[in-house]
Amino acid sequence: MGWQEWLYPASVLLAAYAVMGITGFGSALVAVPLLAWIWPLPEVVALVILLDVPASMLHGGLNFRQVRWRAIGAMLPGMAVGALIGLWLMGQLDKRWPLFLLGLYITWVGWRTLRHGQQAARALPGWTHHAGSGLVGVLEVMFATAGPMVIALLQRRLREVAEIRATVPVVMVVAASIAIAVLFGAGQIDRAHTFERWLVALPIAFIGVVLGNRLARHIPPPAMRRAMAVLLIASGLSLTQHLWR
Repeated sequence: MGWQEWLYPASVLLAAYAVMGITGFGSALVAVPLLAWIWPLPEVVALVILLDVPASMLHGGLNFRQVRWRAIGAMLPGMAVGALIGLWLMGQLDKRWPLFLLGLYITWVGWRTLRHGQQAARALPGWTHHAGSGLVGVLEVMFATAGPMVIALLQRRLREVAEIRATVPVVMVVAASIAIAVLFGAGQIDRAHTFERWLVALPIAFIGVVLGNRLARHIPPPAMRRAMAVLLIASGLSLTQHLWR
């Protein structure tokens, strides 16, 4: 691709990863539907997952002191089991209904956050937290859409917005790494073509994360929480559309 052909995708990727830099998630919500206008959807999904790992690592490094490692450790067993379940479920289920139900749940979480604002974090019962963590593993392997679910879980476990936006990308590094391993194992990534785009897109994603992270420092916590809530609602509604495809 010539540089002229990269103007549109570069602009989309810069905006998508600026959103990640601000909120800690949401890059796929912006990038996938807009890039799917010019590139095949499977190639777009593979590219965004490959970008999310280093971009999330950068975001976590920029906000290292706010990362809550105990919350991540509590999610790891459930995510590992969920990934194995997701591997089995791929090809077994009609994907539309699970995505539709997930979309309704994520929309409800976003709407509740938007209406009620910040509330005291309440630890979920052990089995509920592990089930939710397992669902993160299932969703990332099957659909690469675990970000909103991670936010929903951490909002019940962590009180501070800064902690949530710093911890989410670190969780996503693990989840996206699992998805990459599955895609490679299944031979669903065109390695030469995808990595050619990845090499061009990676510095653009890094710039977006850095710009978004700097902008986030000037956004008050209540406004940040509202931004997360709106993004949750938008991502949830986008997932419900899969039922009619």
